[in-house]
Amino acid sequence: MKVRTRLSAIIGTLGLVGSLALATAYADEPATDASTPQVALTEVARATNPTAGAAGPGDTVWIAERAGTVRVLNDSGLGEPVLDISDETTTDGERGLLGVTFDKDFAHFYISYTDLQGTSTIDEFAVQDGTIQEDTRRTVLTQQQPESNHNGGDITFGPDGYLYIAFGDGGGGGDPDGNGQKLDTLLGKLLRIDPRGGTPYAVPEDNPFVGDPDARSEIWSYGLRNPWRFSFDAGSGDLLIADVGQSEWEEIDWAPADSKGGENYGWAQMEGTHPFRGGTEPVNHVPPIHEYDRNGLGCSVTGGYVYRGQAVADLAGQYVYSDYCDGTLRSLEIENGKVTAEHDLGVNGGEVVSFAQDTDGELYALAIGGTVWRVDPA
Repeated sequence: MKVRTRLSAIIGTLGLVGSLALATAYADEPATDASTPQVALTEVARATNPTAGAAGPGDTVWIAERAGTVRVLNDSGLGEPVLDISDETTTDGERGLLGVTFDKDFAHFYISYTDLQGTSTIDEFAVQDGTIQEDTRRTVLTQQQPESNHNGGDITFGPDGYLYIAFGDGGGGGDPDGNGQKLDTLLGKLLRIDPRGGTPYAVPEDNPFVGDPDARSEIWSYGLRNPWRFSFDAGSGDLLIADVGQSEWEEIDWAPADSKGGENYGWAQMEGTHPFRGGTEPVNHVPPIHEYDRNGLGCSVTGGYVYRGQAVADLAGQYVYSDYCDGTLRSLEIENGKVTAEHDLGVNGGEVVSFAQDTDGELYALAIGGTVWRVDPA
């Protein structure tokens, strides 16, 4: 992939970042281990600006396309759209159809998108026999966005059965409204709700800020700039969040499966482990388990998954991620919330904007230019 020659056009298309940089680990992190898993990328489909994917019924992977369509990937390839909301969404800035997920029984399908006014919207559809029932559509949650960037938009169900929703800080550069550290807004947060427990949703009673009159009870964790992709380890239940940096540092945050929530990841006082523009580190700051600077091509971390598939045995238990501007797939070995080894997997997916995981734990990388890759053994 000719990342450099296409970079300006790509950034104009998606608007995730504003400068070039290479994924380079900071000095205190472990050196790359020699026993790197051997992987290959296999093109399994072509989509139109794929932005997200989710494991679906019948061993399928449902792929979201940015303009507002959802298509199903199976052994025969990528089918015709099974959902089309393209007349209801806008793709200016970083907007569009940004996230999709199913509940654990594949009984309900959820989409995260920005509407024509740029408002982040989470909608629910009932699913019957693997088919979306469009007449059951309802809106679960909305959040107005002051700018067209840093919308976040990723959604997934946690091991606890609740829906987690990631929102960026509202954009504008440098978090001008201080949303990352404010607890009276959903911006710059990871939320946790029960979409089936109330109208339009319920808040779990054990959310960390329930009962706090100065905080939104939906908040699970905060201090995030643009949590573009997050996931739960299907093996351990641990949470990993890839948070896109401002200008110098990309970070990956971690929380154990037994976390009670309330983590403060520091933005905009901190960018990674570094004070941002003279900021003071919050006393409750939870630093990232991994960060890298921008001394080359990397500029916008793309979060992935801890690999729990069977195809690449040496990759088992490692967190796979990439960077939108670099495109190289990398992995981290993590023990008790500490990175013990890093790997450059030696394959490049181009402008990797998202990952998907199927029901067997196999991984797919999505490039905004259209390629859907499967991670296979070399």
